[in-house]
Amino acid sequence: MANSKRTLFLKRRLRVRNKLRKTNAGRLRLSVHRSNKNISVQLIDDVAGKTLAAASTLEKDLGLIGKNNVEAATKVGSLIAERAKAAGVAEAYFDRGGFLYHGKVKALADAAREGGLKI
Repeated sequence: MANSKRTLFLKRRLRVRNKLRKTNAGRLRLSVHRSNKNISVQLIDDVAGKTLAAASTLEKDLGLIGKNNVEAATKVGSLIAERAKAAGVAEAYFDRGGFLYHGKVKALADAAREGGLKI
């Protein structure tokens, strides 16, 4: 029987995350979540189990509520880079989850790199 899209997504997410954990032990994780209407990103310390910084299109001051396009992803990426610098974080590894590294996810990562975050 064929796998559902959700099952394939979950398998891909676990495969990506487990590979990243092995190669980037001790570094912070920049985790991306993309829905149909919004995009969000978190800077997570897995050792302490805490989120150090987060950014999303759901924030009212950005004015991007309900927007999920490349421009919104670019703004969120630059915002997370600023918040990471304020938290004293210079580098992290990029966890795309089960999402393909293309389009909005790639735009977010590129904007975070341009903002000075080493990923």
